Amino acid sequence: MNVIGNASVLERPVQCAEQPSVSREAKVGKALHGWVPQFLLIAAAALIGASLLFSFWGMNLRAPQYPGGLKARIYITHLAGDIQELNGLNHYIGMMNLNQAAALERSLAVYLIPTFALLTLAAAFVRLRWWWLLAIPALGLPVVFIADLGAWLYYAGHALDPRAPLSSSIKPFTPPVLGEGKIGQFTVVAFFETGFYLVLAASSLIVAAIALRWRAAASRRAG
Repeated sequence: MNVIGNASVLERPVQCAEQPSVSREAKVGKALHGWVPQFLLIAAAALIGASLLFSFWGMNLRAPQYPGGLKARIYITHLAGDIQELNGLNHYIGMMNLNQAAALERSLAVYLIPTFALLTLAAAFVRLRWWWLLAIPALGLPVVFIADLGAWLYYAGHALDPRAPLSSSIKPFTPPVLGEGKIGQFTVVAFFETGFYLVLAASSLIVAAIALRWRAAASRRAG
């Protein structure tokens, strides 16, 4: 009886060893379909919120009469840089006041950017079928910003006031969205800044999260 009893005790570890173990590939797959998309969406929401603190777009202008150059910095909610000096120059060629450009968009962005961040954060935790719709507004933010910026630059350069003192000295033009251009005596260099790259990175994270969750859903349906 003792032999039989000992054999029974010795069999238990063998039974435990025979239990199927979770492979490394299975663990990685579970993470990619589970907490990784959630983490990506949380990180995206943080990047969108942080973008409020940084300039989205900048323009540096150089001319012989301004050896130190002039600069304009466009935040999603306000303007910074040598705005008053640039507005004074714009007055002579009949170009609109920079503060008038995208004024509505900037006033709305104070509320929209935090809302987009919260919607993206909600998408990380909501398990509804259409969860990804919550992240769509933030996903499109970089494209909307570029389109709106380009439209305003075109309008500002083509809606010149013919009554301006030097209106006849310059033809309608479009300041560059990105890269170098020439406006009268000024050489202009335009570039995106930290705020834009933050929302661009957030969009990339959202795309990755959507792809991972859709792939997981497809795997569940196939399984």
